[in-house]
Amino acid sequence: MGFEDTVRAHAAALFRYAYWLTRDRAQAEDVVQEALLRGWRAFPRLRERAAAKAWLFSIVRNEYLRAAGAPVPESLDGVDLADERSDHSGLEMRDALLALPASYAEPLALQVLGGFSCAEIARMIGTTEGATMTRLTRARQALKRLVAPAERSAGRP
Repeated sequence: MGFEDTVRAHAAALFRYAYWLTRDRAQAEDVVQEALLRGWRAFPRLRERAAAKAWLFSIVRNEYLRAAGAPVPESLDGVDLADERSDHSGLEMRDALLALPASYAEPLALQVLGGFSCAEIARMIGTTEGATMTRLTRARQALKRLVAPAERSAGRP
């Protein structure tokens, strides 16, 4: 698959991830555009084309850090990650996600928004697969604890 096809396949997910990082549409577009420019220049050197998705997400993350000069935000503001099969409203889930520390929110966003495996996320954020699995588990447990009181007050079991 060539660069154009790769970008076409992952553009929407790249933008969602950049938007999660920046919390601003225009800035997210700029980050993705710069990341794709860097990716286009480096694409001929990419050895494993199957790893292109994770590679592009890493470039978006690095471009955000380069442009912002700041740590990754601690929130998923503006991104609705509520499971459609869930009884939780998008607003309840968003509020719960906002309460998560960045160390839990970032791996969860990469898994939900990017569809990455634990091994891929570990490589992207520079940690072990075990640590990533622990962070994802703790993120889900924290979300359950945060959403449960809202369910009880709404009269749900």
